[in-house]
Amino acid sequence: MRVERSVLLPCPAPRCVQALQTPQTMCYVAHPMLRFVPLSPPTWPPRWEAQRYRVAVRFFGLVPMGTQQINISWLDRSAEFGHLHVEMQDHGCGTFMSRWDHTITVQVCQEACRYTDRVDIAAGLLTPLVWLFAWCFFWHRQRRWKRLVAHGMDLAARKWVGGSAGGGRARQHGPTRAASRDVSKD
Repeated sequence: MRVERSVLLPCPAPRCVQALQTPQTMCYVAHPMLRFVPLSPPTWPPRWEAQRYRVAVRFFGLVPMGTQQINISWLDRSAEFGHLHVEMQDHGCGTFMSRWDHTITVQVCQEACRYTDRVDIAAGLLTPLVWLFAWCFFWHRQRRWKRLVAHGMDLAARKWVGGSAGGGRARQHGPTRAASRDVSKD
């Protein structure tokens, strides 16, 4: 089954591609719905490299969802389209799915960029449930991308600490309604 969702982001497409190249951005846009903890290699690289990564996945940071293989590759189709058109592909699989072929496409769209998540899923009898989850997850990710763009693509401005062995966590600073608890452990 396939899920495909697009969003128009008010930022230059090259800046979106630059942000897409970091695991910290993946952790930010997935938070708090999913938390990825790097297993192999045991820490995130500063930038995605064309290789395989094995991660533990936690639903809302608490409920273990097994492991997932992330198999990154890049395809620059700009010459073919006559404008910036970059695809990041993850031909992965995981505990609950035998196939998670996720392609993220960033392309120029007038003064902005079009960001598209497309995934082909195979998970046996669980495929309809995984499809529904992917649809909700991509909606969430794209909402988080909009927030990131609204803050100048600056993870520090979003009070985000990513790239640690813990997979990145939101960190609140200053007074909040939950000032008595350490939300960095959420």
